Amino acid sequence: MDYKIKDLGLAANGELLIEWAMDHMPVLGLIKKRFEFEKPLDGIKIAACLHATKETAVLIRTLEAGGAEVAICGSNPLSTNDQVVAALAARGTKVYAWKEQTTEEYYWCVNKVLDSNPNLTMDDGADLVSTLHSKRTEKLSNVKCGSEETTTGVIRLRAMHKDGALKYPIIAVNDTPTKRMFDNRYGTGQSTIDGILRASSVMLAGKTFVVCGYGWCSRGIASRAKGMGSNVIVTEVNPTKALEAVMDGYQVMPLIDAAPIGDIFVTSTGNTKVIDEEHLKIMKNGALLANSGHFNVEINIPSLESLSKGKRRIRPDLDEYQMKNGRKIYLAAEGRLVNLAAAEGHPSEVMDMSFANQALVAEWVCKSNDLQVGVHDVPTYIDDNVAKLKLQTLEIEIDQLTEEQIKYLTSWSEGTV
Repeated sequence: MDYKIKDLGLAANGELLIEWAMDHMPVLGLIKKRFEFEKPLDGIKIAACLHATKETAVLIRTLEAGGAEVAICGSNPLSTNDQVVAALAARGTKVYAWKEQTTEEYYWCVNKVLDSNPNLTMDDGADLVSTLHSKRTEKLSNVKCGSEETTTGVIRLRAMHKDGALKYPIIAVNDTPTKRMFDNRYGTGQSTIDGILRASSVMLAGKTFVVCGYGWCSRGIASRAKGMGSNVIVTEVNPTKALEAVMDGYQVMPLIDAAPIGDIFVTSTGNTKVIDEEHLKIMKNGALLANSGHFNVEINIPSLESLSKGKRRIRPDLDEYQMKNGRKIYLAAEGRLVNLAAAEGHPSEVMDMSFANQALVAEWVCKSNDLQVGVHDVPTYIDDNVAKLKLQTLEIEIDQLTEEQIKYLTSWSEGTV
């Protein structure tokens, strides 16, 4: 068996976690049953750089049921579940992941996955694709297509394409409605609050909760914080999104104004140095910082280090920084994705739709021969199919258009009567 994990002895517990996830991912379960019969991925090698969670394990086994040979590494040094990867390794999956990796170990795992000579790539953050294009170019000729799971990765890949660096087509799974509207909003909202509470055990009711950004993920975070009784402030650079936050009932102001009054700060923008030195200098004693963006660059941690005279790990996923001016600032999960580093990530039910898209996209691209180099949307019929399957598993029925209504919607001749 080809793997590198922390402890194969954890496999039995990992199987229980995967079983739990599988029971709560019925759409992927339906796809897996069809894949077992049709084998649409037979002979395909897939390199995956995804958060190695119980939900990801269900996706991997769905792809393997379809005939694919999968090699997987984690997409973040702190997000791997060691029990889950042990279960994958025990069943023969090529897996290279363990929690609390160094940066060097992380990229060693990325390169081990690329050693499998993939035909398809599945990425979450674009580290796999960027490594392939910059340091492992000898493997590019084998790759037909790829897919990207998260907002940050799509941003990087679009930049690669704009610069002429991208060498094969990528499907932006993140941007399809059944991923972005549900996983990003409801999944990130719930799991971020879960991560903050596990890391700190603080009371949210009555706190001033500052959400940096108001994209799909931040919308979910703001909504859940408000639901827990927090007074929510939103900071934004986009005027339309800022106006939307106002209309949704939140206070909107520059971060420099929110910094002295916030109790809890969460970044989820996909950008760097969102919380910077100027903000850190004026935060109140006891301020808690967390990040729910993909990379640990949204909070300027080097500046936090330079402004402090010492730090200590006061809880398993919470560091206390003693500032030189006597204040204390707390950082959750080392500034990495708090929902995965300090908690378990999104609920299985919402990942069901995201990973159903991944599985169906893999099937689709294997049958497609006309995709041009670039970043493409998921075909609407795939997204609609995922939504229909989800409603089916929830035993929810919806109305259907009549022939007359379809004709009306596709005609321009009828107006006021």
